Amino acid sequence: MTHAIGSRRWAIADGYIPSSSASDDPALVSPALVSHESACILNTGDTPATVEITLFFSDREPAGPYRVTVAARRTVHLRFNDLDDPERVPRDTPYASLIESDMPIVVQQTRLDSRQPPHALLSTIAYCQE
Repeated sequence: MTHAIGSRRWAIADGYIPSSSASDDPALVSPALVSHESACILNTGDTPATVEITLFFSDREPAGPYRVTVAARRTVHLRFNDLDDPERVPRDTPYASLIESDMPIVVQQTRLDSRQPPHALLSTIAYCQE
């Protein structure tokens, strides 16, 4: 038995996916070096967590919910680049995200901006609220 830690509501106020990388030729760049935004979601509990993500924009209505399940005692490194249902997450567009779960989880944000050879990596814990 593992003790569930975390919260059920998380927010990431700063989201952005660059539309390009240091090289957009798949033969020249590893998938790990493609510019991306991700949420690392940890479920330490004994029950799978059903997670819904809603994206907010400055000039349009929200998108979502995007849904993902995080198995019990597992982690998911979810690239926002891969989210496409109900719609693809737009590139070169600032957004914020609300992440809600039916079980306590922990959320960390990571962004890789590889548009220039000296890559920029950002990582921060999301804001949580019960």
